[in-house]
Amino acid sequence: MAVEKRFGKPFGDLNSMKKNFFENNDGMLQMADEMASVLSRQPRRTQCKICKTKLAEPLFTSHKLGYILCPTCGHLNSEFEDTDEFASRVYVEDDYSRNYSAADREGYEKRLHTIYTPKAEFLRESLQKEGVNEVKILDIGAGCGYFVAALRRLGMDANGVELSENQVNYGNEMAGEQILTHVGLTDSIDYIRKTDANVISAIGVLEHLIHLDENLAAVRDNSNIRYLYASVPMFSFSTVFEAANQQCYNRHTGGTHTHLFSNESIAYMADRIGFEIAYEWRFGSDFNDLYRFLTVMLAKNGDQELATYFSERFVPLLDKLQLVADESEFSSELHFILKRK
Repeated sequence: MAVEKRFGKPFGDLNSMKKNFFENNDGMLQMADEMASVLSRQPRRTQCKICKTKLAEPLFTSHKLGYILCPTCGHLNSEFEDTDEFASRVYVEDDYSRNYSAADREGYEKRLHTIYTPKAEFLRESLQKEGVNEVKILDIGAGCGYFVAALRRLGMDANGVELSENQVNYGNEMAGEQILTHVGLTDSIDYIRKTDANVISAIGVLEHLIHLDENLAAVRDNSNIRYLYASVPMFSFSTVFEAANQQCYNRHTGGTHTHLFSNESIAYMADRIGFEIAYEWRFGSDFNDLYRFLTVMLAKNGDQELATYFSERFVPLLDKLQLVADESEFSSELHFILKRK
C-alpha cells in the first residue's frame, strides 16, 4: 500500500519550553556525559539492534561514543549495548523524569497542548481514514501521561503504563484520575501480550526499550492489535550537527538514545512483525538544534551581541529550513503508524 506522508510542523514557542537547553548547556551536557559514561561500561554491541547483522567499525564518534551504521538496514547503533543495568541506572535511580515534567499546572497544560495534542489528532485523523470507529489505546512508556491525557480529551479510550513511579504519580495527579499504571522493567511486554486494545502507542519509547525484540514480538502475537503508532529519533542532520559541536548538549545521540532509526530500519522492523507503514509525519528539530549550537557557542566565545543579531535573522527562517530537511526524509524525528498486514 502507498504510504500517506505529511511534512513539517511550526516550531511556535517550542524554544520557550526548551530554554534549559540554551541557558544550561553545560549542566545538560554533563548529564548526557554521565549517561554516556554508564553506557560505555556496558558490553560492546556486536550486532544491529534491529536486524541482527554483524557490525563493523564505527562510522563516527560523537561525545566520546562511537556509532556504527548497519550495512543491511541503515540503523545507527552505539558501540555499546543498552542493558537492564543501564536502564535501571538512567531511568530509575537517576529519576530521568525530572527532565520531562512540568513544574506546575500551567506548564503541564502548555506542554500537553503544544506538543501532544497534535500527535493525538494525527492518530485520530489517520484512524478515521482507516474507517476505525471503535478505538482502544494502550500507551507504553507513557511518561507523565501527556499523550494519554491528550487522547482522552479527544474522546478516545486510552491508558498508559510507565516505568517511573514519580512520573506515574505526577501524571495521575495532573489528569485528576488514574490514567497511568506503574510497571517494572519488563512488565510492558505482558501488558502488550494480554491487552484487548487495537492500538499500541509508543511516543519516544522504542529507542529506550532494552527488550525491543520482545515488545515487538508481543505486538506481533496479539491479534487484537491492528495498529502501532510510534515516534522515534532518526539518523539525521541533527546527528551530524551534534558530532561537529562537542561542547554543546547532545539531545539527539546523547543521554538514553543508544541507537537511531532510519527509513530502512523502520520498514525492516515493521515487516518482521507482519505490519506495514501506513502513515508518516516528519517534523524534526535539526535546524533548531543548529541554531542552538551556534548561539551557545557564540555566547561561550563572548559574542552575545552577535548571537542576538544572528537570532533576529535566523529564527524567522526556522520553519522553512526545517521543512526542507523534513521533505528530504533525513530529519531528526519521524511519527509513523504501522498497520497489520
